[in-house]
This record gives sequence, structure tokens and C-alpha cells, in this order.
Amino acid sequence: MADDPVVLRYSAFAATPDGGNPAGVVLDARGLADERMQEIAAEVGYSETAFVVGRGDEETPRYRVRYWSPAAEVPFCGHATVATAVALAEEEGPGEVVFDTEGGAVVLRSTAAADGSVSVSFTSVEPHVNELDEGVRDRLLGLLGLSAADLDPRYPESFAGNRHPILVLADRELFHQFRFPPGEVAALMREQGWLGTVTVLRQLGETEFEARNLFPVGRITEDPATGSAAASTGAYLRGLGFAGRTIRIHQGAHVGRPSLLTVTIPATGGIIVSGGATRIG
Repeated sequence: MADDPVVLRYSAFAATPDGGNPAGVVLDARGLADERMQEIAAEVGYSETAFVVGRGDEETPRYRVRYWSPAAEVPFCGHATVATAVALAEEEGPGEVVFDTEGGAVVLRSTAAADGSVSVSFTSVEPHVNELDEGVRDRLLGLLGLSAADLDPRYPESFAGNRHPILVLADRELFHQFRFPPGEVAALMREQGWLGTVTVLRQLGETEFEARNLFPVGRITEDPATGSAAASTGAYLRGLGFAGRTIRIHQGAHVGRPSLLTVTIPATGGIIVSGGATRIG
């Protein structure tokens, strides 16, 4: 494997032609050192780049995948997972595959439409939801210029799945207008071990949500589409009576890249996140 592998670029979860979250994909990263993967991710400059570092011989294709932001390795990245699955489907045909990630095994199923476009659904690892410490919550709210009184009373403050603290705001204007100091939020995220995003939600309708996902710890102020946070949101909502339902999460408007993630919430097991990805350039 050369030190200068081919890097493919995709936009995942796009709601409009110019929307979605871009990800880098390296389909053959065998033999690449950690330092080189980190360098490539920084050179690409997207929130994450996925590296396929190995493949098993099982009947269902199985791949070892690692993810790097421009700043550090992350255990799992949803939009880069979708982008990688689309790239593999374009090369080898659609179907079921398994990605072995630092966050656990993820099952994916890709399908191709008549126009050749590929859609992917992935089932997250078994999620869990823990209480968000009140003191840490208040520190986070303070950095966002918010208070506990601004939270939607229908939703408790919780922490879900792959290290995504979740806050649900009640007021539309506050949701759209809050600002935050990236360096201080990133410091809090590193202190708490939050390697994913800070997820801020607002409910639009019975099964429609809007999300802002803050990612300064990855040197991205705000992420356009976050599949891992969508899975965590599904786990969070399952405990609030959403089991058996499918929700839609709108994201990315604040950074000019409108995105749409579809989340199916089964009664038990992993959360299913669906979307597509298109090649950039």
C-alpha cells in the first residue's frame, strides 16, 4: 500500500444538490500508519475521512474501517460510513456488508435505484442512554449562552450512545441564534471524552426534528449531517415513547449544507439510520 492512496470524496445525507456532509474515503488503506491517516484526514479537511484497513473472507463481506477527523481518530462516523458503503457498492455491487469499527460492528445494507444512485441503511451498535451530569450540563449550557429554563420540558437532559450529549430546546429563535466559543466547548468535550458532536435538537412536528451538531473538538465548528448523533438521538427518543416509529432529522442549514437523515427506532437493538451519498468532483 502506497503512502499516497486514492482519496474519494462523497457528500452524504444531502437534502439538496448542494447539501449534505462531505467525507473522504480511502478504500485501500492497508499498511497505512496512524500518523499518515491523520495527515491525510487533515489534508482532506472534511469533518471525517474513512479508511478501509482490512477485509475478512466471510460470506457477508466484512471490512475493518477507521475514521479520522483533521484533529484525531474518532470511534465511529455515520456520514463517512454511508459514504464508504456507497463507494463499495459502486465498486462491487449493492448488498449487505459489515464494518468493524472502533465503536463496534455495524451492519449496512445498500440498494441501487434505476438511475444508479445508491442508498444505505446502517444499524448502530447496541445503544445506551445515561443521565447527563447536571453540573456538566449547566457548564455546557453556559458556553452556549443558554440556561436550564431554555430546555424543552418534554425532554429530559440525557447522554446517548456514542458520546453525544443531547439538549432539546423549546424556543425557535434560541435554537437558530445561539452562539458559542469553539475553543472552550472543545476543551469541555475533551475533558468529558465527547469524541462525537454536541447535539442540540428542536422538535418541528410529531416525527420531524431539526438538529445542530457542534464539533469544535474535530476542528469543525458545526457539522452538516451526523449519522452517529442521529443514531444516538434515536436511542434517546426510544426511551421517550418513540419505539416503532421513523423520524426525520433536518440538519446543516446553519452551515449552508441542508441535510436529511431518516432514523428508524425499533423496540430493541441498534438504531437504523438511512441516507445516500454522491461523489464529489
